[in-house]
Amino acid sequence: MTAASPTRFAVLALSIASALAMGAASSAHAQDATAPQNAPAKNSKPVELATVNVTAEKRVENLQKVPVSMSVLTPEQLNNYGQSGDTVLQLAGRAPSVYAETSYGREFPRFYIRGLGNSDFDLNASQPVSMVYDDIVQENPILKGFPLFDLQQVEVLRGPQGTMFGRNSPAGVIKFDSVKPSQDTSGYARVSYGTKGTANAEAALGGSLGGHWSGRVSALAQHRDGWIDNAYTGEKDALGGYNDRAIRLQAMYDNDGFNALLNAHARWLDGSAMVNRANAIPLGSDSFVPGFQRDTVYQDGRNRQHLFSWGSNAHLTWNFGDYTFTSITGFEKATTYSLGDVDGGIAIPLNPSQDKYVTPFPSETADALPHDNQITQEFRLASNPQDQLNWQVGTYYFYEDIAIANYDYATLNNHAMDGYAVQSQTTRAWAGFGSVDYRLTDSFDVRAGARYSHDSRDFHVDRILSPIGGGPLSLSANPHDARWSGDLTGTWTLNPNVNVYGRIANGFRAPSVQGRVLFADFISQAKPETITSYELGVKTTGMDNRLRFNADVYNYIMHNEQLTAVGGDINVTRLINAKKTEGYGAEFDLEAYVTPNFILTAGGSYNHTELKDPTLAVAVCGSGCTVTDPLNAQGNALVDGNPLPNAPKWIGNLTARYGIPYGESGEFFFYTDWSYRSDVNFFLYQSEEFRGKPMLEGGVRVGYNWDFGKREIALYGRNITNKQYITGAIDFNNRTAFVNDPRILGVEFRADF
Repeated sequence: MTAASPTRFAVLALSIASALAMGAASSAHAQDATAPQNAPAKNSKPVELATVNVTAEKRVENLQKVPVSMSVLTPEQLNNYGQSGDTVLQLAGRAPSVYAETSYGREFPRFYIRGLGNSDFDLNASQPVSMVYDDIVQENPILKGFPLFDLQQVEVLRGPQGTMFGRNSPAGVIKFDSVKPSQDTSGYARVSYGTKGTANAEAALGGSLGGHWSGRVSALAQHRDGWIDNAYTGEKDALGGYNDRAIRLQAMYDNDGFNALLNAHARWLDGSAMVNRANAIPLGSDSFVPGFQRDTVYQDGRNRQHLFSWGSNAHLTWNFGDYTFTSITGFEKATTYSLGDVDGGIAIPLNPSQDKYVTPFPSETADALPHDNQITQEFRLASNPQDQLNWQVGTYYFYEDIAIANYDYATLNNHAMDGYAVQSQTTRAWAGFGSVDYRLTDSFDVRAGARYSHDSRDFHVDRILSPIGGGPLSLSANPHDARWSGDLTGTWTLNPNVNVYGRIANGFRAPSVQGRVLFADFISQAKPETITSYELGVKTTGMDNRLRFNADVYNYIMHNEQLTAVGGDINVTRLINAKKTEGYGAEFDLEAYVTPNFILTAGGSYNHTELKDPTLAVAVCGSGCTVTDPLNAQGNALVDGNPLPNAPKWIGNLTARYGIPYGESGEFFFYTDWSYRSDVNFFLYQSEEFRGKPMLEGGVRVGYNWDFGKREIALYGRNITNKQYITGAIDFNNRTAFVNDPRILGVEFRADF
């Protein structure tokens, strides 16, 4: 039995227990689907979970009635996960089948759902997980890292979402919805301070602006001191710090069937890029080298990161009685510069004790996004809710213009630039879509949707000076694609508390281009990937509406999956296609009031992924590693049968909150949350070194609230076990590792009004 087996057993045991609870649900009295209340409970009054409304299919519906595998994260959960200044990566493991990682620091998150993702680190990389903020898709990976604050909820949709969200959503969608303005005055203020100078301040205020107008302003500021010493330069607390700030302004006009919601938002980030750790992984092992210290590095390169992004959007809605017309216009703009010591070590040691941090050759590079301009427009016409037939049709337009610059520096020559490449990319896409929901009988409902999409991209390498000598002056690529996507779903209402659904869906990712040409003389391209998914699920409530249990099983086949072969001994990152990828698994979500004062949530998933391409081969490490795949005549690894990179088989999460009422309006409480993922492979090829061990991290929050939950003081801890985990690696010139953040302890005060 492996070391992870007890955790896996716990996940399975919880699944079985939940399934038994589901049986009880089938005979319970019918109630609406729900989510927990934050106010302290009273033993004399029955408690139940509150209704959860979602917009997964671009109309407001009860979560339990939507035949899609999905999870909803509440503001309380998000507040606890992000207490120590965590980025959007805090969502990793917080919902079944969801994982995330990065090699960029606080920007450029890479998400995976059901094992499907993209480890590409180019600034024009496309992802199969679409991230949508307030109904605006965030295409560029830099835009996907916008901080989480003043959110109504986060919806995680698993599986292809080709009808409603179109291109680049074959794995699923993560959808963020801000708290909207209203005529009622409301808001909150939240401040905290923790170890390593971790400080967070967050506030929102909304209410009437007079007449039919209302507004809301929200802001966030996050800070951490540098906490990583650079022992080579002798600088204390040189790395790991940041200042991250964001703001959102909203105004709403609502009168006589017309609603206009205007949104403007911005983010400023200054701090460290990813901190790389040279030679952190010993040969033949996936552990840390003896004596590894998370708070100390030996580096001769530089490290800094800056990001500024802003955007605005307008949601206009006309209600004509029988139907509603919606227009959503969005504009996003971003610029960034990220510089790092890629090799993570030193070229010339100052004394023999530093020899173990020496790398074969120094690598100090920077990526810049001089500009990223994105414009989107969507029009929808939808029927207003009817008992038997509901429909909607729409059109969508997407435009993006970006410029990318890559720089290489000579660390041993006073950081002089010795190579650069300047690229540009323009993307245009349009689509038409429609869906229909028809209730054939009182117990059987059919949903169907289709979308036709057209995508074109113009990519150019405008200037290049290669550090290995010369290079072409210009290169270009112009991929185009057009195709259908859609879904068909049947839902059976077995009784008022149990719905069973079956879903067939397909989706695709548009052609991709990569121009990391400093060490190559070609543009890397990948053909469109397509996926067909089959899903069977059940959604239940029970125990007098104190329990919700949702579960599903799925299977998918993907053709021409777009993958990234990173680095290796040839130090060239390129896009490739795998002929076929297969995946299958199971997922569940559980939420229950165990007692009036004790609420429990849990989720888990099993995800199996496998590459099916006997001829697919990739370059292996250039730093010395123990490759376990067979090699072809060119010394490249044959990856047929391998799991996908960063695709854990097991993911689990658990939260528990226990409150002790005190006085007329107060409560002492204890809250804890835990997330788990099994081991992952970092690259397409498998080796003994480049994989991450099973990872378990937990948080705790203990405090007191009063005035019926409107005031709260609490102590918190994140990564409370302070375990060190390898979360990623670089393989081209040494066994470089990325690591997780250390334990953070702090205190927080919150006031609602």
